[in-house]
Amino acid sequence: MKARVIVKGLALILSLALLGYLFKTSDLGSSVNETWIDARVRGHGVSGALLFLLMGGLFTAIGLPRQIIAFLGGYAFGTGMGTLLAAMAALLGSLLSFGYARLFGKNLLRVRLGERAGRFDRFIHDHPFAMTVLIRLLPVGNNLLTNLAAGISSIRPVYFFAGTFLGYLPQTLVFALVGSGVQIAPALKLALAIGLFLVSGILGAYLYRHFRHGQSLDERIDAALDENDSDDHEPTPRA
Repeated sequence: MKARVIVKGLALILSLALLGYLFKTSDLGSSVNETWIDARVRGHGVSGALLFLLMGGLFTAIGLPRQIIAFLGGYAFGTGMGTLLAAMAALLGSLLSFGYARLFGKNLLRVRLGERAGRFDRFIHDHPFAMTVLIRLLPVGNNLLTNLAAGISSIRPVYFFAGTFLGYLPQTLVFALVGSGVQIAPALKLALAIGLFLVSGILGAYLYRHFRHGQSLDERIDAALDENDSDDHEPTPRA
């Protein structure tokens, strides 16, 4: 996996950690308390959790990075519940974009994503659940395009959504940890988040190289994960 991919991921973790620190210690925190998360979600029990799920699902369905939803989930609910709710929100977003592609967008999307959907089909053909988990573990790629391509592919929804939820959990945990605040052992919490990010990213890249069986999901993903490729290829950030 290229150093550039790792650096981008670490930069996102550190920038969100700084934002979480500002939430807790500065006037930014006071203003946030008056806005959406604290006014509608944090401390509002079941209704707040349901609203978070709905808004997180809608935002990820249109391409908002799911890492931001995980960060906000950690901020609003803490690490454990934040991880679960953020993963469920991202799963809902996947369901919405997948369902749109499968039910309404096949003709239109085949013009734009036909080749990508074909690659997806070939990539997951033998082991749809396991390969979907692998795709979600990768630290690069485009979440929305993957959902749309899957929607016009032949994969069974149960395999896609089960693999998606499981594959989402590691990175969701990382960013929920970062968002959960800095009251207790902030350095340890940040170090753990960085360690988990590196482990999940390296594991995803290793599994991709060794179990794709000659198939390619996306040329930009191949370029980002192959240290021997030219730096002229820019990876697409995962949403």
